[in-house]
Amino acid sequence: MLTQKSILITGGTGSFGNTFVPMTLARYNPRRLVIYSRDEMKQWEMAKKFQGDPRVRFFIGDVRDRERLYRALDGIDVVVHAAATKIVPTAEYNPFECVKTNVIGAMNLIDACIDKGVERVVALSTDKASSPVNLYGATKLASDKLFVAGNSYAGAHGTRFAVVRYGNVMGSRGSVIPFFMSIRDRGVLPVTDERMTRFMITLEQGVELVWHAFDDMVGGEIYVRKIPSMRIVDLARAVAPEARIEFVGIRPGEKLHEQMISPEDSFYTYEYADHYKILPAIHNWDASAERIKDGTKVPEGFDYSSHTNSDWMSAEALQSWIAQNREKIGLL
Repeated sequence: MLTQKSILITGGTGSFGNTFVPMTLARYNPRRLVIYSRDEMKQWEMAKKFQGDPRVRFFIGDVRDRERLYRALDGIDVVVHAAATKIVPTAEYNPFECVKTNVIGAMNLIDACIDKGVERVVALSTDKASSPVNLYGATKLASDKLFVAGNSYAGAHGTRFAVVRYGNVMGSRGSVIPFFMSIRDRGVLPVTDERMTRFMITLEQGVELVWHAFDDMVGGEIYVRKIPSMRIVDLARAVAPEARIEFVGIRPGEKLHEQMISPEDSFYTYEYADHYKILPAIHNWDASAERIKDGTKVPEGFDYSSHTNSDWMSAEALQSWIAQNREKIGLL
């Protein structure tokens, strides 16, 4: 699907983009890969890694800027939408800014992709979009709904939209693993609550899920990869076995556990070998054989949550992953 295509990734200088770009260049040899983002310093730093590669282009712009998106999408075949305001407390204290990027930005991109004749769009979502309790999750749920509905909104234009949803990205910039590693020498690690759990996914697994979505999508699907959970207490002990854990209480907008598929979604959800697929409830698309393919309907009332997950990551497995990835933790 991506071979010799012109690809644009919004928010492309973030953790996901820094992994997606080299992996996609190596696997698919696209004709052109455009990194669209608003931070010139991050673009400058990222450009050093791809110096001399004529396939890689950089485009300064913001998803809030509709006209700039139209210019950037000229000649683009497929889009990965990774741009978002993501930090939960930041969104709680700056709600207008979060809505402008995550909701208005999604609307701008959908309109621009349809008008510019883009073939396929895959938008990145989050476990926080399922049964949201914080503004970040609420805006991403709204974004998910917009991208799903974009398939009917496109009419005869042919642009197709899908969504991928996953949990805590291991070692990504600003996430819990590099944070704990940066302060472990103090001898105390702050943990929200001893019961807290999170889904764990590597950046590489996230990229592979996006690739799969491009190959599999008909339009309107939400892809959820099967991934392990981990107790944050166990994560802290894996990073710093000798450190004392201090329980500091839940931050504004935080959940004890994360969810990627709610019981309400179960009516439209199908299971596959290594992922789930939530089909759109509109237009009877959830009964579409071309979308279901070889999937098996999940039981009514099924939910996919981090604390009831059957797959758990051990402290030893995390320590092994850290040892293998130490040089890039917190840098991407």
